Amino acid sequence: MSTKKIQIEQLDKKFKIYSSTLKVAKPPTGWIKAVRLALGMTLQQLANKLNITKQSVMDVERREKEGSITIKTLRETAKALDMELVYGLVPKDGTLDNLIERKAKELAYKIVSRTSNTMKLEDQENSNERIEKAINDRIATLKHEIPKVLWD
Repeated sequence: MSTKKIQIEQLDKKFKIYSSTLKVAKPPTGWIKAVRLALGMTLQQLANKLNITKQSVMDVERREKEGSITIKTLRETAKALDMELVYGLVPKDGTLDNLIERKAKELAYKIVSRTSNTMKLEDQENSNERIEKAINDRIATLKHEIPKVLWD
């Protein structure tokens, strides 16, 4: 088994753990403010733990809600709240293998369609079965090789 395939399998195992978090809705106020309020912690108390001003905590909460906060600030704020920041990426397709499959299908269709159109113009059109086979063969090759062009 290739190194790339092993890496994909290992990452897919990790993604499985995080995939359930996609169903968790972010609080409308953002996580920091929601946790702070649930704990009954004031802005000043959190500011003291972070060694910043109350206004700066409000800014942190606003930036988190807007999505412009840094991971470093999130990590520091989580620590001040006696929590851990959990960070990860999850493929929209469920697994990296599914993502690669989808991208390979898209690219294979483009490549085979381009060739098929050229042949049609030269009056050498292929049958639908032959085109379908060419697409499937190209998908298999692309999935095996995972060329960089897959991500263009």
